[in-house]
Amino acid sequence: QEQLVESGGGLVQAGGSLRLSCAASERTYNTYSMGWFRQAPGREREFVARISPSSGVTNYADDVKGRFTISRDNTKNTVNLQMNSLKPEDTAAYYCAAGFQLQFSSPSVVAWGQGTQATVPS
Repeated sequence: QEQLVESGGGLVQAGGSLRLSCAASERTYNTYSMGWFRQAPGREREFVARISPSSGVTNYADDVKGRFTISRDNTKNTVNLQMNSLKPEDTAAYYCAAGFQLQFSSPSVVAWGQGTQATVPS
């Protein structure tokens, strides 16, 4: 079974930055698109960003474009999400995912991380 291990997150003031990381097995890292989703209290889980396994093509949700950057670290089989200019509405549990078509409305997810909280007080 695929496993994803997340780190990062925390509490930061509006306008600040956080960096999330997601470590995967070499097989998972090289086979699947990797991405991030988030879920705020009372809301459905939503797509945030995704990066393809080989070419590194990225996709972002409209409300994070220009503020968040997803990247791969091939030396560590890790995917990072750099979150800048954070807003209170970015407060959510963030989940790493591996699978296909992560940026579409019906993603095919083969593994989820355990979730990490990012909090931006208003």
